[in-house]
Amino acid sequence: MRNIAPLRRETGVNPWIALTVLNLGLFMVSLDVTIVNVAIPQLADGINASLDQAAWVTNAYVLALAVLLVTTGRLGDIFGPKPVFLAGTAVFTTASAVCGMVDTPSALIGARALQGVGAALLTPQPLTIVTGLFPPERRGSAFAVNGIVGGLGTLAGPLAGGLLVTHLSWRWVFYANVPVGALAIAATLYLVPDLRTGRRHRLDVKGVTLASVGLLAVTFGITEGQRYAWGRVWSFVTIPLILLLGALLLAVFGWQQARTQRREPLLLFTLFRDRDFALMIGVGLGLQFVFIGYLLPFAIYLQSVLGMSPLQAGLVTAPSAVANIVASPVLGRIVDRRGARGVLICGLLAFATGIAMLIGNAGVGQSRWAFIPAMLVIGLGISATFSPMITKAMAAIPQQHAGAASGMLNTSRQLGAVLGGGLIAAVLQNRLASALRDQAVARTAGLPAGVRAELVAAFTGASRGGLQIGAGQSGAKLPALPASLAAEARRLSGQVYQHAYVAALFPTLLLCVGVLAVTVLCALAAHRDRLPAEQGIEATQLS
Repeated sequence: MRNIAPLRRETGVNPWIALTVLNLGLFMVSLDVTIVNVAIPQLADGINASLDQAAWVTNAYVLALAVLLVTTGRLGDIFGPKPVFLAGTAVFTTASAVCGMVDTPSALIGARALQGVGAALLTPQPLTIVTGLFPPERRGSAFAVNGIVGGLGTLAGPLAGGLLVTHLSWRWVFYANVPVGALAIAATLYLVPDLRTGRRHRLDVKGVTLASVGLLAVTFGITEGQRYAWGRVWSFVTIPLILLLGALLLAVFGWQQARTQRREPLLLFTLFRDRDFALMIGVGLGLQFVFIGYLLPFAIYLQSVLGMSPLQAGLVTAPSAVANIVASPVLGRIVDRRGARGVLICGLLAFATGIAMLIGNAGVGQSRWAFIPAMLVIGLGISATFSPMITKAMAAIPQQHAGAASGMLNTSRQLGAVLGGGLIAAVLQNRLASALRDQAVARTAGLPAGVRAELVAAFTGASRGGLQIGAGQSGAKLPALPASLAAEARRLSGQVYQHAYVAALFPTLLLCVGVLAVTVLCALAAHRDRLPAEQGIEATQLS
């Protein structure tokens, strides 16, 4: 059995220092999943982006990360994890700089997609490196550190984004990655050993292409559907046709994977024979759906409806991070002693309760303090979900399939993030478009008939022109009006947008509660944990 001292003599590095360096890259990746959400209103103003374009700023990053994770894990086996980690960090850092410099929505979306490619390249490699750096009896602690760093990055995103946007600008949400990335590259070159697994893998180009294009089509159709009124995009191409094409490509991908099970598929179907693993795949997908999905509409609500600064909005979400940090170690010990299933069920219920509390508190003119209890409950729920889910999923997986199982679990979570970002944005756009018209009709009754008709028409057509969701926006581009009416029209338009957004926020967050309810059912269907005491009794009886 190896210990750390001989390994340090063999490689010339301290494994814990190498782990710290690798965590710099992982922290950037997890931070960028959520840090952008709090900057969306200012970002939308800065580059004149609409709601669907703002959604793609998030989705392009997560989509690229999701569809490439399994592939880039194989690239690490082919070329070595250290070179691929360095390449990924370089791509991520360069793309971050480009994100901060662009001035159009399309350019930012493209740069965010490139960021996602870099994130996908670097994310799987620490797992391989840590496995080679640490002996089996020390890997649990090393993997736990990776998990904590990833969780902290995701939870710290809104607060870090608020600080940067308030004191600098939204561009620094991306520029901040540049020095961290440069430090990670330099430290990796000198402090991380170039460990090779000795095993080469085939790259399933056909499977990667089918999965990538299929997911892209589905995400595009969901996110852009409201803008095109769920009809024609160009020529004969319609949103339903794009969604159908995406679904067909994903079905072909599943069929193609089934045919390659004896070789080296991207999806190892035999793992799904383990009921707990299959159920936890569903739990992970649903968890990430909600975790990513609720942040975007809530961050917009705090700033564009309640008028908070980005820093104030980040501070509203900070209690969830604090609760997570405090509760995670305690809950980890409970999982070790009492099993993962019960903790997971309680965590999912707490997460759903916290979002239900947000729904109950949301309103025009609400105080920021009203959300602290809900954010604390959400933080407690999150702290009791991700770690127990992974523990339950991997409990019965054979060691030779642990890498494939971990990759599939991580991929399902990223797919959940893609679907969450797309579907939540679609529901928000649909409900906001409807509520804007209803509120415009109700709140402009005192204006002259002609002016009222113009305003109602502007709000009715807002979904086709791109819903405006920046700070101080009214949801639509207002028509030119006489000076005597312009001020009153702007005041009424602000009221229209605020009340319409709150009305749209309710069903959007309710979707998150519904998804969490399904994850609770999955957790309930998992096998009951066998406690250490019960295992000891069974061993005594067998002997």
